[in-house]
Amino acid sequence: MEKIKENRKMDASKNNGKTEKILVTAALPYVNNLPHLGNIVGSHLPADIFARFCRLSGKQTLFVGGTDENGTTTEITAFRLGVSEQELSDTLHEKHKDIYEWFNFSYDIFSRTSKQIHHKTTQEFFLQIYKNKYIIQKEIDTAFCNHCKHYLSDRYIEGTCPHCGYEHAKGDQCEKCGRLLEPKQLINPHCTICGSSDIIFKKEKHLFLDFAKLQPELKNWILNQKWRPTVKSMALSWIKEGLKPRCITRNLKWGVNVPIEGFENKVFYVWFDAPIGYISFTKEATERWQDYWNKEKAEQEASKIYFFVGKDNIPFHTIFFPGMIMANQKIALPYDVIGLQYLNFEGKKFSKSRGIGVFCENLEKAEKQLGITNDYWRFYLTFLIPENKDSEFFWQDFKNRINGDLIGNFANLINRTLNLIYKSNTKIKTDKAKLSNEIEFIKKKTNEILDFYKKVELRNALRSTLELSAFGNKFVNDNELWKQEKDYEEKLSLLAYLIKDIAILLWPIIPTTAEKIGDITGCKIKLKNLNDFSIPLKLEKKPQLLFKKIDDDILKKLKLLTSNVTDISDYFKNGNKNKNKK
Repeated sequence: MEKIKENRKMDASKNNGKTEKILVTAALPYVNNLPHLGNIVGSHLPADIFARFCRLSGKQTLFVGGTDENGTTTEITAFRLGVSEQELSDTLHEKHKDIYEWFNFSYDIFSRTSKQIHHKTTQEFFLQIYKNKYIIQKEIDTAFCNHCKHYLSDRYIEGTCPHCGYEHAKGDQCEKCGRLLEPKQLINPHCTICGSSDIIFKKEKHLFLDFAKLQPELKNWILNQKWRPTVKSMALSWIKEGLKPRCITRNLKWGVNVPIEGFENKVFYVWFDAPIGYISFTKEATERWQDYWNKEKAEQEASKIYFFVGKDNIPFHTIFFPGMIMANQKIALPYDVIGLQYLNFEGKKFSKSRGIGVFCENLEKAEKQLGITNDYWRFYLTFLIPENKDSEFFWQDFKNRINGDLIGNFANLINRTLNLIYKSNTKIKTDKAKLSNEIEFIKKKTNEILDFYKKVELRNALRSTLELSAFGNKFVNDNELWKQEKDYEEKLSLLAYLIKDIAILLWPIIPTTAEKIGDITGCKIKLKNLNDFSIPLKLEKKPQLLFKKIDDDILKKLKLLTSNVTDISDYFKNGNKNKNKK
């Protein structure tokens, strides 16, 4: 598996201005914790599948991501652990990177918002907004905990939502009803750092982005987007409620410093600087970053930007960041915001504090002990991508899907076909005139699958590919190919081309396995080879089983291994303590 590169420069010479350019982003994870499967399926996996499909289609594709390392979350976590913010960020950035490498995510760059290039890009982005007169100053009540002596960002104040009554709403947004909030709106607020209700609000001058001024333009833009109904309706509900100026500065030390006089002691709100990371990471990845992000250049180059985000990030990617872009006036807006819903675990929410879920830092260990590779997880999780509504992870369903769909259907067809070819030493032919009906069905089905990928309907792409695989298994059974009777060579040749097509179609989802099939048959995993019945195929080696079944014993061990929650303090036990300086 190829390592994620910190900075993989794209070859500018290949950019001829004619190939469609695609930029794919996945929501940036905080470095205060490690991901569970809900985080993986909520942005990283679908973004990777789509990026791989775009590359397969011959589009000039850039997939960028990184860790979100600024703001209160990092500062408070470092304070709790008794380490510096830098040490926390350095250590957990590497842990995140290791996990995404294990999943075989094809990031062109996986960077960090603590880098100087990001700080500079954020400040330049802000100064352009400031120049365009979309920034206003206001004196506001800033939350301060008298018990732990910390200014509190919105995420570290919790209370009852005034709109829906949810008792664990955060100071910036209620996760239950999705409403954007201000800390003073919460009923019975308390500090989540120490639990104290002794919160006071101090008068402070802060900077605000004037969303009220941007609302008409935002509304018109959203109405003209072809987003998924769930994403569009959520965005329009915030517009309907009415946008207000939103504070973009905080009383913190760890973050991007505000570059104007009178605010040098403040940093930008993490949700102001974090999405600008998509731009700064692109700058690191290619000298031609403006082909994607410069408004005029991107239009000339026909570039398209795709954001992959979870439900809680939808308002920030449909309202907040687009509003920032409109105020900047020089940056390109996203083509699509793929807003996904939540993945739950056996009827409950994923929870590290309660040990509910599957935790990604354990998966490599599970592979070493039980042989459950990343393609097992990528395959099953693709079934669960919550594209339009919440989905559920169930262990029994995991076992059934792997044994039934991955092995009993897909791998079974591959194994049967390769063994029939190997045993019969059949020459794969190109004349398929007698099987024109079957060929027509395969072509029609592959085009359907490609269309699902284009529309980012990844679950349907997988299901439809498995229907193609089921067709192949039925073809073997109906024709009793093990008997090597009438038209045997033609029928077996058709199957050989079919498994080649299926391997190409499944490469975005299970790339390691698809490439293994390509190696065995001597066929390159390229979209131009799809539906091409003239490619000479040959069996390079004796076929081996692609996967092993999951029995009850393996499942039991897998549950135990993956449900253990790593306390991140374990990563700092041997490090220097109490280094709470930037």
